[in-house]
Amino acid sequence: MHYVVITGGVLSGLGKGTITSSLSHLLKNSGLKVTAMKIDPYINYDAGTMNPYQHGEVFVLDDGSEVDLDLGNYERFLDVDLTGNSNITTGKVYREVIEKERRGEYLGSTVQIIPHITNEIKRRIRDVANKSGADIVLIEVGGTVGDIESMPFLEALRQLKREEGDRSVLFGHVTLVPEMGAAGEQKTKPTQHSVKELREIGIQPDILFCRSKSPLTPDTKRRLSLFTDVPEEGIVSVVDVANVYLLPELMQSQGILRYVIDHFSLKGHSFREVWKDYKYNIRNPSERVTIATVGKYTELQDAYISHKEAFSHVTGNNGIAVDIKWVDSDTLIESDELLKDVDGILIPGGFGYRGVEGKIKAAKYSRENDIPFLGICLGFQVAVIEVARNLLNYKDANSTEFDPATGNPVIDILPEQKGIKDMGGTMRLGSKKVLIKENTLASKIYGSREIWERHRHRFEVNPDYIDALTSKGAVFSGVDDEGIRMEVLEFNDRENAIATQYHSEFKSRPLSPSRVHTHLVEHALQYKLKRIGGISERSA
Repeated sequence: MHYVVITGGVLSGLGKGTITSSLSHLLKNSGLKVTAMKIDPYINYDAGTMNPYQHGEVFVLDDGSEVDLDLGNYERFLDVDLTGNSNITTGKVYREVIEKERRGEYLGSTVQIIPHITNEIKRRIRDVANKSGADIVLIEVGGTVGDIESMPFLEALRQLKREEGDRSVLFGHVTLVPEMGAAGEQKTKPTQHSVKELREIGIQPDILFCRSKSPLTPDTKRRLSLFTDVPEEGIVSVVDVANVYLLPELMQSQGILRYVIDHFSLKGHSFREVWKDYKYNIRNPSERVTIATVGKYTELQDAYISHKEAFSHVTGNNGIAVDIKWVDSDTLIESDELLKDVDGILIPGGFGYRGVEGKIKAAKYSRENDIPFLGICLGFQVAVIEVARNLLNYKDANSTEFDPATGNPVIDILPEQKGIKDMGGTMRLGSKKVLIKENTLASKIYGSREIWERHRHRFEVNPDYIDALTSKGAVFSGVDDEGIRMEVLEFNDRENAIATQYHSEFKSRPLSPSRVHTHLVEHALQYKLKRIGGISERSA
């Protein structure tokens, strides 16, 4: 087994997750079996109860685990389905150690960070490695070197290298090389100090991934190598790219894949490009559309990162670029002016009442103006509420999540959720079967009677209102495998609108984009051309 550990220094937000994902993509497409893990030093058991403004999107896996958004990156770049074991948190580790102590498994020993916590960390890493059958495991360590929270994890990884051997564990370190002054001189001191912190805890990096505005100069690389003992061929210049799926190519051009393969003494592996046409479309889109994403966390776009990536996947496959217009749903309560110049509307998921009325207005605006529409999770529920209020004339229609006393609870809590007090890990989570009805828009989009999609919700369409809703043109074209829960909503007079209770963005991949996002983008282009009286460049 071989391990690549990616740590970060200087400051957070340098892109460790994308760098880890890009390296994993290069290794996998060189014929190696690869898996990836994320270590999050926070004490939360998982990401499920965390506010998106603090930590970005909560990503959901097939097994129902609520995890860090970087696992979404790993799945997309590797085209694999991971499990919750691939996300290790301080909360998970300490909970397991304490439960073992309560069961007497430590035979009366004083339980300490070393060796009990570090041993549990190593056990979890090796467990994922062994069960995956991978040749290489990439391990991203959240936070930055020097954080108190991450110290036990770094110590465990130091021990892992000692136990597995120098040629079985490789450390990569992501740092910042700022450019100062009018001449843009590249400064190496932040990286030097960050590597010094790593060395103080017994870790010598083998690779430096250096974020900078401009490519590293030969002189900068020489200085970095001199002061950090990392060979120049192990120093990778990571500048901003127009699209994250272009980063593997940038890293590959600097020989990093050969460097890693040689470090592990692996023979007979060379990179095979699988994204050639995809990257061409990303670089050379034939058309552009503007889609409003109407949400309540729009100030932090990472809260909707899987939607951003799903649109990117669509572009890579059909050449239609998507310019996302981020619209704070609260701003729509007073005016819908922000929606007047868009070609399509996406209403993503969310929790809590703030911003919901604006989302309902956006759904109404889409219906009244025949603008292409996609609702996801809460967006699906919002579309139901909008029909009930404005077509059925149930003016107080609402979800009991927002108004427990509403006279028309068209959205109500799932029966199995009643009485649940714990918030974390208790929703309807993970991959569930969805049955698609024949001769519907959904059947046309999916071309299948049965699909599997990921869920994350507590509330659903109240079955008492289904007949009334369908009398006004609503069509519930997808249901769960018991035929009880509504999963897909469409309208009998619209080909350009669909909403799903599930999160199709979570399973979107570069070479197999979300079907409903693709549908939205293609209809957005039709709407745009009709609106401006233009001709498609492709048809021209």
